[in-house]
Amino acid sequence: MDLFEFQAEQSMQSSRPLAERMRPRSLSEFVGQQHLVGEGRLIRRAIENDQIFSMILWGPPGCGKTTLARIVARETRSHFAHFSAVLSGVRDIRAVIETARNQLKIHRKKTVLFVDEIHRFNKSQQDAFLHHVESGLITLIGATTENPSFEVIAPLLSRCRVVTLHPLEDDDIRSIITGAVADADRGLGLVPVTLEPDAEDYLVRIVDGDARVALNNLEVAAAYSASETADCEKPEAVVLTLEKVENALQKKALLYDKSGEEHYNLISALHKSLRGGDADASLYWLARMLAAGEDPLYIARRMVRFASEDVGNADPRALQVALNAMEAFRFIGAPEGELALAQAAVYLAAAPKSNSLYTAYGGVRAEIDRTGALPVPLHIRNAPTNLMKKLGYGRGYRYAHDYPDAVTSQQYLPDKLIGRTYYRPAERGYEKTIKERLAFWKRLAEGREEKEAK
Repeated sequence: MDLFEFQAEQSMQSSRPLAERMRPRSLSEFVGQQHLVGEGRLIRRAIENDQIFSMILWGPPGCGKTTLARIVARETRSHFAHFSAVLSGVRDIRAVIETARNQLKIHRKKTVLFVDEIHRFNKSQQDAFLHHVESGLITLIGATTENPSFEVIAPLLSRCRVVTLHPLEDDDIRSIITGAVADADRGLGLVPVTLEPDAEDYLVRIVDGDARVALNNLEVAAAYSASETADCEKPEAVVLTLEKVENALQKKALLYDKSGEEHYNLISALHKSLRGGDADASLYWLARMLAAGEDPLYIARRMVRFASEDVGNADPRALQVALNAMEAFRFIGAPEGELALAQAAVYLAAAPKSNSLYTAYGGVRAEIDRTGALPVPLHIRNAPTNLMKKLGYGRGYRYAHDYPDAVTSQQYLPDKLIGRTYYRPAERGYEKTIKERLAFWKRLAEGREEKEAK
């Protein structure tokens, strides 16, 4: 490479977004997802043994799906083909397959085909991969933010392993940010940047585990601060303060303190206002959190949890309302989608409350911890083979629909737990109806049991 080419390469490198420049090139640079890339873990072992398998990487944005796919290809010396489900069709798939054949034939290289947003492919497009994945011509790595069970066709899903990635932890995001600030080759290190602690805390907190957003925010904030010092004769360094970061991102952090404690105070206030049935306070704390730059989907997830934990079956519709609000926000976005969250908050505050389901499930989990894996009673076991039938599997099972009201006396709990009661419905809302109905079924079953005993 001559001087001109070198300068052109350097110019191209510097023009790329910081998030792209800082993309890890090896497992040693990769941050987070230790359950997959830690010592002895699934992906690390597959790379080290050069035994890569087709997989679907399922996780939120900015958690490392694309980066991990590229590292897999690089560290296993495979040919890497990047494919976007948004921009490509079946014709493009054929071209990639032909290239994969040539790579194998001429260079003896396997092809790792990375398909970004694979859930956006329709059935026929996903079908086009099947034969080539099965034959081993390509190792398919799909990435999706959506549940693969619903978005990827069953035949393709059965040929891939679903690998779940998590949002990055705050410490991971902090490490990525500080690394970008210090890196003189790919990061901001060529222009000395000093990141004040409260500004760093803010950058970490507002991204909800998304590394790409964190680096984009850092780059915008650094550019904003650099423009402010452009008139100085000898600026020694760019100093990123909380105020400068807020101004650059057009988001205020004034409602959260630098330690992050206020984050937990506000979500606690919202949760307790909902539980207490105060619609006005619930709306106030919801708006406070949104104004502070909180991720609306974080609030939505908390309300979905609240719908099961604090409302439960007192109003079964509450869970659907909370889920609908979350999907509405995803569909519309901010600020219009915030009204859907407000609607859900008022509904949850006004709903009758019961924690019976929450308490019952906690009791069952504690019981399992105490008693372990108790055997399933023989009469309610499945008996698909003659041997199982001879061993007594399914013998004596009473098919409920053969009895009046579809109720019959029968043991369902393990022998050691006969008579246990975990779920105790409250006398509020629809749960009162559930309580009456369960009591009615129990009386019917006990009555029939007495008749049979006579």
